[in-house]
Amino acid sequence: MHTTEEWQHKLWKGLASDRTVMLGLTEIENGYPRPMTAQVQSEDGRIWFFTARENALVQLLTQNDRAFATFASKGHDLFATIHGTLHLSNDRAMIDRLWNRFVAAWFEQGKEDPKLALLRFDPEHAEIWEDASSVVAGAKMLLGFDPKKEYRDRVADVPLTPTGRHH
Repeated sequence: MHTTEEWQHKLWKGLASDRTVMLGLTEIENGYPRPMTAQVQSEDGRIWFFTARENALVQLLTQNDRAFATFASKGHDLFATIHGTLHLSNDRAMIDRLWNRFVAAWFEQGKEDPKLALLRFDPEHAEIWEDASSVVAGAKMLLGFDPKKEYRDRVADVPLTPTGRHH
């Protein structure tokens, strides 16, 4: 069984490595999740997304909207649903810090492109699952072990705060 810190570390490590999440608005009609590339910064506990102002999430966003992100690691060994608030950010220092050639490819006028939007996701908690459907788990079940106990040790509801965020 993992500690809260171990669960947090697994999640942040997975997000930093694999980066694609489905991001959506919780309480807004048509706030359906959309694939987004996450950028994580180890010191601030937030997840950042570059997108276009025409993106439906930006169009629907008011202030401090409840949001969620779902994540599956590339190896399908870690899954998570993350809950928090989503904000439209005008933080020029963060735009400069996160800017890279992959983002630049989408915005012809670079950082000054009027279509550019930066979203800040402030996560509060996550439900995290480790893959429990492995060959080993299947073999244990065939040998008479209780798969429910194994599963309980592979899922957790974890608080996410800036102070709980360390790599």
